Amino acid sequence: MPTDASPAPHPPSVFDATCPARNALELIASKWAILVLTALEDGPVRNGALLRKIGGLSQKMLTQTLKDLECNGLVTRCDHAANLPHVDYALSDLGLSLARMLMQLDHWAEENFPALDAARARYAAQRAGKD
Repeated sequence: MPTDASPAPHPPSVFDATCPARNALELIASKWAILVLTALEDGPVRNGALLRKIGGLSQKMLTQTLKDLECNGLVTRCDHAANLPHVDYALSDLGLSLARMLMQLDHWAEENFPALDAARARYAAQRAGKD
């Protein structure tokens, strides 16, 4: 009796155009998402403190980034209704696991930017000689 067994599904691969994990990569590939996630690694932070900590980030972009991260379960928002109401943002467990990996990327960038700058300068000099 013939069986109609379909092949076992392949595990997700980000190289597959239909892979849903690409959405996660798109979210975390944003420089603002990387910086916000790593800025929250030490614990809950208020909106204004995040703005001061992350140079060049506008309030509008911070708000959008926090909403995206919260929507994807990486950040939690805590409203405090005390005498001085305020909102804190913190990493979820999922966000903390990601932030720890992103800190390695941050450290790599801080350690290697001189080599990257030198490579860009060499490239520009080579291109200038060809024009």
